[in-house]
Amino acid sequence: MTMAEHSGIALVTGASRGIGAAVARALAEQGARVAAVDVRAEELDALAVEFGHTGLSTHAVDVTDAEAVEALVDRVERELGPVDTLVNVAGVLRSAPVVDLTDEDWAATFAVNANGVFHTSRAAARRMSERRRGCIVTVGSNAAGVPRTRMAAYAASKAAATMFTKCLGLELAEFGIRCNVVSPGSTDTAMQRELWTDTQGPQQIIDGNPAAFRVGIPLGRLADPADIADAVLFLASDRARHITMHDLYVDGGATLRA
Repeated sequence: MTMAEHSGIALVTGASRGIGAAVARALAEQGARVAAVDVRAEELDALAVEFGHTGLSTHAVDVTDAEAVEALVDRVERELGPVDTLVNVAGVLRSAPVVDLTDEDWAATFAVNANGVFHTSRAAARRMSERRRGCIVTVGSNAAGVPRTRMAAYAASKAAATMFTKCLGLELAEFGIRCNVVSPGSTDTAMQRELWTDTQGPQQIIDGNPAAFRVGIPLGRLADPADIADAVLFLASDRARHITMHDLYVDGGATLRA
């Protein structure tokens, strides 16, 4: 991709670590001015220092707060310019059997993974539709399309975010605004590592677990956050100008595209 393909303003949520940080980095390296958003203020500051991007600004905002999100988008557009690209990455995972899930677990998961996507996308879409340009990419999960044990809240919230993004894409198509989803499988992030109980965690994921009805990864490796960022950059670029309401699985074949 050329620098010009991502030379506008991009807002990335969940940008302090993992996939979000990889997306923010990649967009900045492609020439975009990036508004990196997360609730982890110190990690955001460390990201800005580490990579030294003059085109990267940090914003400690909770995407579950609708008013704070509206104020954020207003500030970004006032200080940086019109948001051309929104990438929804912010997410949480509460792993437990359904019978052990608490009301708080369920509500907290949907507050970030579904409500957060709604808040940021609505705020961006209102402004993009007036300008008749822009694109939105939501980072979902392959768990949205394949049942997982101990991941009901996460999978359901990601399924909600995925369908919301597709519906939004249908509504915004008349304005030339594209809305797509990137659905990663197991990716080497802090969230993923929290699920591992020993050093065999990565290999167990690659091999699969019949007892948990989980297929392994045919390509024989976990994804790197940069693999997901590359897919996001493609869907946010002019090379994907005729792609909207699409759900791109980036999981090494783990779901057998069920």
